[in-house]
Amino acid sequence: MAASQTQLDPPAAGRRERTGWYFYDWANSAFQTTVITVFLGPMLSAVAKQAAGCPLGADSCHGTVHPLGIPVAAGSYFPYLVSLSVLLTVVVLPVMGAVADRVPKKKPLLAATAFTGSATTVAMAFVTGDRYLLGGVLFLIASIAYSASIVIYNSFLPRIAGPDDRDKVSSRGWAVGYLGGGLLLAVNLVAVSFFSIEGNDLRTLDIARWCIVSAGVWWAVFTLVPLTALHEHPGTSAVEQERGNLLTDGFKQLGRTLRGLRAYPLTLFFLLAYLIYNDGIQTVIALASTFGTEELHLAQSTLIVTILIVQFLAFGGALLLGRMAARIGARNTVLFSLVLWLGVVVAAYWLPDRKAVPFMILGAGIGIVLGGSQALSRSLFAQLIPTGREGEYYGFYEISSGGTSWIGPLFFGLIFQLTDSYRLGIISLVIFFVVGGILLAFVPLRRAVLAAGNTPPRLL
Repeated sequence: MAASQTQLDPPAAGRRERTGWYFYDWANSAFQTTVITVFLGPMLSAVAKQAAGCPLGADSCHGTVHPLGIPVAAGSYFPYLVSLSVLLTVVVLPVMGAVADRVPKKKPLLAATAFTGSATTVAMAFVTGDRYLLGGVLFLIASIAYSASIVIYNSFLPRIAGPDDRDKVSSRGWAVGYLGGGLLLAVNLVAVSFFSIEGNDLRTLDIARWCIVSAGVWWAVFTLVPLTALHEHPGTSAVEQERGNLLTDGFKQLGRTLRGLRAYPLTLFFLLAYLIYNDGIQTVIALASTFGTEELHLAQSTLIVTILIVQFLAFGGALLLGRMAARIGARNTVLFSLVLWLGVVVAAYWLPDRKAVPFMILGAGIGIVLGGSQALSRSLFAQLIPTGREGEYYGFYEISSGGTSWIGPLFFGLIFQLTDSYRLGIISLVIFFVVGGILLAFVPLRRAVLAAGNTPPRLL
């Protein structure tokens, strides 16, 4: 058994390769922060409102748009898009992971997905006037490509870090990502401050559109760093040796994986816990700017400053919780972060209208716990994946990651449609953190690592 486990441990990765891996977090975080968290929700909501005949800049709008003939409240359009993107990734991501495990070279797949996502993000420059449908289609493509690239990116983690190093390496990746996303957002803050004109909502909308384009360019340029530095690490997966049509065989392999998941019930138990509590986290991330503008009526500059606070505190928070995990274990650290998330959600419900400082203070609380809870969840899951199936399993993992949870946004959209208030939707997030935390506390992690055929780290 000891000999078998030794063979499963990945070869040591050099500092240059790990740094290159970190830089994909730096590259793609611009999409998550500048596009998803800050600008895209308000921009697409404004475009949808124009299409519904509402005046630009109106605090409330009861107009309706009709994508594919379906009546949708203009204010619900973006939350519904977020939910739809997740439903599509449920099919795409596991298949992408299965395909990634079948090829000896994963970097071309990383390049294809990253550049597709960045190109469609840049194409948001054409979402003007009432082109809400074009914006929706581009968002769906960019979101799916983003998530697919994260599946491939995450699958490198078990290959570049051993069991005792994964928490540290994953935390550093998240920290670097928050720093990069925050840096571009700071530049966009300067652009909004200098070029927007008070009362000119059309100009503000144009600036938001070009900030989104800048994120696509950033994503594409910095993706070149990991594509240069990462190694392929071929030969660790038995399915890499099989030959055939990659796409059709990917679907077949996905079917075999789904049937084989019964052999790893503890891995599924952890994944279930993660899907639940991460749904709450991702809903906060995806709809924070929409909640701020539509419910609290905060200025765009306030939202950007708050997200900057989140980004730069998340850089330190990821490293801090990574060090905490080295002392009390990754699982206990994640449980601690979920308690803090619960406090954040309850506090968000009581935020006063049109008050910037309380919103910023809440953002500081989010920043402290955000990076660590996500980074340590990623490294914990890496311990539970059978060697050679990293892509497939991270495909399932990514279904509820990267701002693409679906139950929370769906609740937000439905509640807005029924009550004309996003504030009530906050309450629904409490159950995600409570139930997800309870399930995580009951996962027998060491037994789960051994059941997956891996070497347990010294501290879980």
